[in-house]
Parts: sequence; structure tokens; C-alpha cells
Amino acid sequence: MSDRALITGEFKRTIDDRYRLSLPNDIADLIMDDQGESIVVKERFGCLSLWAAEPWKCRIDSGVELLQQKIQAGRMQGRWSEVQRLGRLLSTRQATVKLANRSRLLIPESFRSFLGVEPNQEIMVVGAVICLEIWNVEAWLETLKQDMPDFNPLFKELTS
Repeated sequence: MSDRALITGEFKRTIDDRYRLSLPNDIADLIMDDQGESIVVKERFGCLSLWAAEPWKCRIDSGVELLQQKIQAGRMQGRWSEVQRLGRLLSTRQATVKLANRSRLLIPESFRSFLGVEPNQEIMVVGAVICLEIWNVEAWLETLKQDMPDFNPLFKELTS
């Protein structure tokens, strides 16, 4: 992500009857890799995120490799329930997608109920600096209500 522009902005969109949405072209370019692929990720109920595939895969692959090394070295004994929990989440958390012409995203079927939207419903597309987020409007407003009071301290902490 270091050589990519920061992703910011808030855009209202509508999910069409086939669970597709059009992303702003300039923003879509930031979350696609050279092959036009992105990774859609379940973040929190009511929110999906989109990442450029290559940096996302590198990040996840290095974590999985480290976990494999710990398992092989016997360092995960007594933590099997945590390992299984992580495995379940890892198995369902992400999917590779390709944006169609005009920066149109088809939300994968297994991600639709997690987002909590129906066809022809409005959603919010929000830049989260390192990724693009797709929000159920109610979940977005609740998150803003909780997080906005912390903006100034968080901004100061991360920029000083």
C-alpha cells in the first residue's frame, strides 16, 4: 500500500437487483491489482472491505506461513480451539473478485447476508485510507455515531 494513494471519500450507491454496485472509477483503480483483481473481506457485520489483491494476499500469506511454522514446531499445543476458530474465520472471511467494466462490483453470494442489504437498497462506499469499505447505511451511521467523537485524538495520535 505504501506506493498507493490514500483512499478517502464517502459515496452513496444503490445495490442493483443482481447485487452489483458501481464504484467511483478513480477509487476502483486504487483497489485493483495489475490483473484487475480485488479481495472482498468481511470486516464487521454490515461492512465489507475491498483491497488490492496482491498486497492483501502477501499480508495473509505471511501470517498463515507463520502459523504453520508454529504448529509444526509444536508451539500451538493447548491452543487448538483458537487455531480452529481462526481457521473457520479465515475460510469464510475473504474472496477474490474482478471488477466488471465501469468499475462494477458483484457482491459474492456468501457476503450478501453479512452486509445485510437487499437489492435496490442504498449503501455507503467509504474510503478507509488503506482499503475501500462498503457499508449497510444503518451500520455506517451507528459506527459514525460511536467513532466520530474520537476523531481528533486519533488523528493527533496517528499523525504526531
